[in-house]
Amino acid sequence: MSTTLPPASPRHEERLLIAGELRGAADSGTFEVLNPADGTVLGKVADAGPVDMLDAIGAARRAFDETEWAADRQLRKRGLTQLLDALIEEKEELREELIAEVGAPRMLTYGAQLEEPLEKFRWHIDHIDEFEWVRRLDDAVNRFSGEPSQRWVVKEPVGVVAAITPWNFPFGLLLVKLAGALAAGNTVVAKPAPETPWNATRIGRIVAERTDIPAGVVNIVTTSGRDTAELLVTDPRVDMVTFTGSTVTGQRVLECAAPTFKRTTLELGGKSASIILDDADLAQAIPQALGALAHSGQGCALPTRLLVQRGVYDQVVAGLTQAFAQVPWGDPQDPSTMAGPIVSARQRDRVADYIRTGKEEGARLAVGGTVPDRPGFWIEPTLFVDVDNDSTIAQEEIFGPVLVVTPFDTDEDAIRLANASRYGLSGYVTSASTERALRIARAVRSGTFMINGGSFSGGDAPFGGYKASGIGREGGREGFEVFTETKTIGSALPLPLA
Repeated sequence: MSTTLPPASPRHEERLLIAGELRGAADSGTFEVLNPADGTVLGKVADAGPVDMLDAIGAARRAFDETEWAADRQLRKRGLTQLLDALIEEKEELREELIAEVGAPRMLTYGAQLEEPLEKFRWHIDHIDEFEWVRRLDDAVNRFSGEPSQRWVVKEPVGVVAAITPWNFPFGLLLVKLAGALAAGNTVVAKPAPETPWNATRIGRIVAERTDIPAGVVNIVTTSGRDTAELLVTDPRVDMVTFTGSTVTGQRVLECAAPTFKRTTLELGGKSASIILDDADLAQAIPQALGALAHSGQGCALPTRLLVQRGVYDQVVAGLTQAFAQVPWGDPQDPSTMAGPIVSARQRDRVADYIRTGKEEGARLAVGGTVPDRPGFWIEPTLFVDVDNDSTIAQEEIFGPVLVVTPFDTDEDAIRLANASRYGLSGYVTSASTERALRIARAVRSGTFMINGGSFSGGDAPFGGYKASGIGREGGREGFEVFTETKTIGSALPLPLA
């Protein structure tokens, strides 16, 4: 395990943002933020209660109904550009903050933890001008008067959006929700995960102090209370909920949102299959399989289930066994670290339980499986081979540095095994044959797919899943449009729409 000295600590924002005001919780409550790498207390943040959450919802409602935010696209562009510019100015502080509170390896902050979300945010700002806000249909004839009618389709913001985000990629997942919702003209109440609140409160401070975004358009509410958080999905003043997190919690969100008919988008769990065919370049395929360990496996779309054709199975297992033993894991401050800590003691214990279950159910433990005796929350990179695809560790989302490997015989077997899952978030295949790879990519029921290490990532790329992996998409044209309502207008008189 690698160890380096940490840099100087960044300044952290402890306050809520409600109605344009940076403030503490109404009852002065706070909760601690821990460093998952050593278990020490990094600091604190405001612990909002029901009064604070209701204030935030009311502020968002008023801002949508009474300010020009929903109608003025130029105001939206200016405010969001100011936010992006300020985030870029504070990027290095934000980088250190993410490493500290998330346990994110430094190398990941140059990708999905920090740099990529900023790039995607800019795409959403540009899309304000590119989006088709108004579309004219062919004229119709009034069946009673015989007179022609103009027909228009108009896109409008949904209203007040509740954005609920998890702890694994907190900044990126919050930023993509803010980008789509705000660029489309909505107002937002954001609730970050209590394990990783400071990147969200930093955004709140910047919105309040460095942008022209009207008061109440963005509200950041940190809370450790489930009842307080659930107000976001039960309050009738909230029009839409966008949630990223576990499938179990996603089910709860749907239950709570149903009585008020809120629009709901869910980006949930995954158990994504990565398929290595017998014609694959193993020198490429084996290192790519280590992607399951990125951020210690704490990613919903990571390739945590590896399906390997029998003709190359023994070679792949031997190569993985050697590679796992050499994976750079440890201190997230070290630029070479691939797998850092688990976010919390609770999550570490959950992963350890899955490892015990895997051994009890007969999978062969090839590498790892231990909980290191050291401060912080750690699991050694773990490789299970000869895994039954119906077993617990092959079917349930572990969310830790655990890769399970299962053999298969034919391409049809690979497709069947990949689809034999309640999830459908992502998929991967490695093959020398474009035809074989594309056939598998089209047959696997997942919202995203990668061939031979290719990447789909970008602000213009929609992301989301099939089945229990979610409802709707984030990012891209589809992810932008989900934050709009559709109104169809017919008029006997010409309309000044454009």
